[in-house]
Amino acid sequence: MANHKSALKRIRQTQTRRLHNRYYAKTTRNAIRDLRAMTDKAQAEALLPKISSMLDKLAKKNIIHDNKAANLKSKLTIFVNKLA
Repeated sequence: MANHKSALKRIRQTQTRRLHNRYYAKTTRNAIRDLRAMTDKAQAEALLPKISSMLDKLAKKNIIHDNKAANLKSKLTIFVNKLA
């Protein structure tokens, strides 16, 4: 257990940030899953910019790596372009 007030505060901050980061990462993963399940190109094209923005925000805050965000955006764009 922590012996200093600053260590106790750090534990509280870390827990809060962890829950915050997990929420936004999970929300983005669910949105990606929903996009990949789509068969209508118009709906997918409307959703793609929102998901790209979500990924950029996660990468900016170091919740996911920059390259992971870029790879996901690339693959999702290819998927949407291939829809009939």
